[in-house]
Amino acid sequence: MACAVVQILLKSQSSTFLWSPLTASFRFSKKGYRVLAPQNFSDYESLKQQYKPEVPEYFNFAKDVMDKWTEMEKEGKRPARTALWWVNDKGNEVRWNFEELGFYSRKVANVLSEVCGLQKGDRIMLILPRIPEWWLINVACMRTGTILIPGTTQLTAKDMLHRLQTSKAKCLITDDVLAPAVDSIMSECQSLKFKLIVSEDHREGWLNFKDLFINAKADHNCVTTRSQDPMTIFFTSGTTGSPKMTEHSYSSYGIGLTVNGRYWLDLASADILWNTSDTGWAKSAWSSVFAPWIQGACVFIHSMPRFDPITVLDTLSRFPITAFCSAPTAYRMLVQHDLTSYKFKSLQHCVSAGEPINPEVMEQWKEQTGLDIYEGYGQTETIVDDHGNILPPGKEGDIAIKVKPTRPSCLFTQYIDDPERTESTLRGNFYITGDRGIVDKDGYFWFVGRTDDVINSAGYRIGPFEVESALIEHPAVVESAVVSSPDPIRGEVVKAFIVLASDYVSHDSQKLIKELQDHVKKVTAPYKYPRKVEFVQQLPKTVSGKIRRNELRKEEWGKA
Repeated sequence: MACAVVQILLKSQSSTFLWSPLTASFRFSKKGYRVLAPQNFSDYESLKQQYKPEVPEYFNFAKDVMDKWTEMEKEGKRPARTALWWVNDKGNEVRWNFEELGFYSRKVANVLSEVCGLQKGDRIMLILPRIPEWWLINVACMRTGTILIPGTTQLTAKDMLHRLQTSKAKCLITDDVLAPAVDSIMSECQSLKFKLIVSEDHREGWLNFKDLFINAKADHNCVTTRSQDPMTIFFTSGTTGSPKMTEHSYSSYGIGLTVNGRYWLDLASADILWNTSDTGWAKSAWSSVFAPWIQGACVFIHSMPRFDPITVLDTLSRFPITAFCSAPTAYRMLVQHDLTSYKFKSLQHCVSAGEPINPEVMEQWKEQTGLDIYEGYGQTETIVDDHGNILPPGKEGDIAIKVKPTRPSCLFTQYIDDPERTESTLRGNFYITGDRGIVDKDGYFWFVGRTDDVINSAGYRIGPFEVESALIEHPAVVESAVVSSPDPIRGEVVKAFIVLASDYVSHDSQKLIKELQDHVKKVTAPYKYPRKVEFVQQLPKTVSGKIRRNELRKEEWGKA
């Protein structure tokens, strides 16, 4: 898992940018859409000149960033601004500035260090929904030097057992929904010493977080941490194999994510960013903690129990949200609704990440809102061949990151307790991301697919994303997943698993399959069309919303 250092500016999204140091200027296109100029750079070349991160020997995000904003506001060097704005469906609301965040997070730090006796380097597993305590605990872990391990609330008891046993976490913090599942596996978690429950109610065998928080002291001295000290551990999403532990340092997120906040999210201190990511996904750390707070911007959260398109659209209309970040799956759901009936008066910037977003979805969003979706690819990249040699334009290869002679500080440190796996990601001077791509003559990167996902049919290499993008242009297709399927003649062929729009569910299956196949042949190269098609009610996905193509592929090849 590599953190972003340079976000790809997709060729379809390139435009002439106007310099605006503090506020977003805009002009109008022929269709009357606002074309917003970026706030923090004028063009790609200026971005490369500006972005020269320095990594000091010692760095702690809570002390060197969060507390610095507080000092500046106290000294009148910047206006006092909301740092965290939380709402839920019941009308409850929390708004904290940086000083209040600092005050409350120090109390939580004392809960961890004094009540639980946790020391620098101890590991804490945090599994909470989108509630304010999640953000306080994030900052408190930095203040105490404890290593945070976020997890999604969708984890099962088996999932938690794997993570607790693998990480050897000493402390777990969750709510009353997941507490019973934790209790059911406690006998197998020898390293777990403290269980904190965030709840109004008390539970036997658990420390009540809210009680401890109320009684905790507010004075706390932030520990000293080196830039390369471990700060957080994320388990990979499990798109290929079982989840693995990836370690990030204080600098990889706290400094490395400057590029996300300043250039991709294009945030200024007056901005309000809403990122809909689940708290267990690394994207939540990127865009709901580090990137916006590096810029002194406001993090907005709507505590939805599950993603609801109508709630999202209403929220974008009701609140002065200026930047919106969500996964491709979410955008696919949003464009199914009449977006023209909503007025996003404050919204200026929309981004997507996690997996490729289909051009059709981007076009529908632009057509109805007047706003582009800027897609982020979370790795610095070059393209190399099987021997680690950089390839010329137009040649498909592995997307890689140069790590020798100097490893980028923003790159994850290692797969913990797995040196062989860490070593297997290296080829010559490069870290191999596991993605395939092509660089064109203009220097733009074109994503082909995950290495395991690329289909080799009768000598033709076919990326699943381009077939999926062709399919979604047809009104019958809500979403699809394309994988390889065994074939006695071609070795393997393209198979598409398709979720149909409700209006097409009752159509004749064979006629619809033929119509979709012909459609793909017209939209892209004919050899890429899916020779096999299966209609399904839903696609298997990871807890972070990514399609599990490997699961579908294993099923196909298991039948052979």
